Amino acid sequence: MNPQFLMDGLIAGAIIGLGAVGVTLTYSILRFANFAHGELLSWGAYLALGVSSALGVLGAGMTTPLGPFSFGWSLPIAALLAIALTGLLALAVDAALFSSFRRRGSAIIIMVMASFGASLALRSLLEFLFTSKPAYFSQALQIAMKLGLGLRATPDQLAMLAVALISVVTVHLVMTRTDIGRAMRAVSENPGLAGIAGIDVRRVIRTAWFLGAALACIAGIMSGLIIQIRPYLGHDLLLPLFAAAILGGIGSVPGAMIAGLLIGLAEAFTVQLIGAEWRAAVSFAILIAVLLVRPRGLFGKAA
Repeated sequence: MNPQFLMDGLIAGAIIGLGAVGVTLTYSILRFANFAHGELLSWGAYLALGVSSALGVLGAGMTTPLGPFSFGWSLPIAALLAIALTGLLALAVDAALFSSFRRRGSAIIIMVMASFGASLALRSLLEFLFTSKPAYFSQALQIAMKLGLGLRATPDQLAMLAVALISVVTVHLVMTRTDIGRAMRAVSENPGLAGIAGIDVRRVIRTAWFLGAALACIAGIMSGLIIQIRPYLGHDLLLPLFAAAILGGIGSVPGAMIAGLLIGLAEAFTVQLIGAEWRAAVSFAILIAVLLVRPRGLFGKAA
């Protein structure tokens, strides 16, 4: 068996893990499964592409590749702006849709169905604005470097793994070492009691939306850089994202990332052992197995 599946799995798992961290944050705070979260990955990738292209027009040197990478300074700068814009988009969707349901105390199923509608609307708007034709941050070809033990990876792939690691460590530190992180954990445990204790629950909710959207944007940019950008980018990753969030344990940031890596490795192993047509079934099988055997996940707390 070719050991390259380990590297392929780690790269796919890093993307899944980052997206799953956003899912677990919003679920633990807002108490509903947001099926529009996948579209934030797509929007993040397209927003970064748009800003990067604009920067390339303004300054030709902005697109000159940085060292061994396929991208220039335009992409890192565009990524920062895209993170902010994706966060604002998530806040806008919440203000226009979900906040009114929260005020009225709507049932969870209504929130879930509303997220389905938001997902369709956001995806259709992307197709209207950018068409369904695949897009790319760069058309440059990269030669995979030998890493030893039969593993290969391009400089872009290694950079994305480093970005994923830095991102998840940063979010974990925010959740465990800052006041807003402690407030988020308090709201996830008991929103009513947290409000009585003086915590601004609405601020916590806005922070959860922004953080989740920021991580989704980073995951979308990673996927777009390594593979391609298209309106269904996030939709195709939605099942693995939820499988990783549940496997890792709702509310656990490191758990979601570790679970994402496990699912990525499982998918890569399945592709090599059986065939690519079975990739989508892996996440579903893992999701069902976790719900049957250990519903709280690997790092989740018992209710």
